[in-house]
Amino acid sequence: MRITPIDIAHKSFTKKMMGLDAEEVMDFLQQIAAQMEALIQERNALKESLREKDLSLMEYKERDQVLKDTITTATKMSERLRQDAEREAKLITADAQQKAEIITRDSRDSLKKMYQEVTDLKRMRMQFEANLKALAQAHLALLEQGEKYMPQMHLPNHNLANENGGNGNSNSGSRSTNVSPLSAE
Repeated sequence: MRITPIDIAHKSFTKKMMGLDAEEVMDFLQQIAAQMEALIQERNALKESLREKDLSLMEYKERDQVLKDTITTATKMSERLRQDAEREAKLITADAQQKAEIITRDSRDSLKKMYQEVTDLKRMRMQFEANLKALAQAHLALLEQGEKYMPQMHLPNHNLANENGGNGNSNSGSRSTNVSPLSAE
């Protein structure tokens, strides 16, 4: 059984002969009760203060935990964002490299095609020039053969005079003065 300050203040003792001074004992008990009351109030105030401190401490611990969780979440998010950014950068780089390779390959193919076309045009030009020379030589050969097999015709003087401006001079033994269809005049 706990003793309270009220128990101390109202405690009565049995009297014996030659016993203690009852008034002195009662004063002493009153002092003890008052001090005990003050101690209990102080203890209760300390308990209340401790409870408030514990509540504050729990609140701070909760805030600390929330901050830790927030920091952990932010760290995870930043790491995830960094990884996503790296992955996206790699994809963009790979795509750019692939496009660059395609452009380079297409440029090379186009350049090869142009070189081939230039080569073909040069070959065609050389072939055309060779054909043209062969044709010109063939025509010259035909003309020379024609002169061998067909003697030059001598026209009467009056026809030559009309064609040469009427002077009547003819050059015998030379080619006819007729213009060849191949000449530019």
